[in-house]
Amino acid sequence: MTNDLGGRVAMAAHRGHSAAPDEQGEADMTEKTGNKLISTGLIGTIIAALCRFTPILAVLLGAVGLSAVLGWIDYVLLPALVFFILLTLYAVWRRQRRVRDH
Repeated sequence: MTNDLGGRVAMAAHRGHSAAPDEQGEADMTEKTGNKLISTGLIGTIIAALCRFTPILAVLLGAVGLSAVLGWIDYVLLPALVFFILLTLYAVWRRQRRVRDH
């Protein structure tokens, strides 16, 4: 078996399958990917915001004996919060573009 695209197309043609992707299947996959991106972005944003702006993380880390990590936590939480906000915005933009194009 080869890993290149030509090998996969040849193997699909040999098996009697169409080499072209199914348009409905491709649309479903894009919609599922968009939904996963939005849900991942929203959940990540909520968790990062809660940990950044409330003492939840300080209490949890103190309870398990890792309160020494709190000095470094801002270096992780702020970039994580920005990343998840940007991921959510990208997913929403991508969904709006897909709806507008169809």
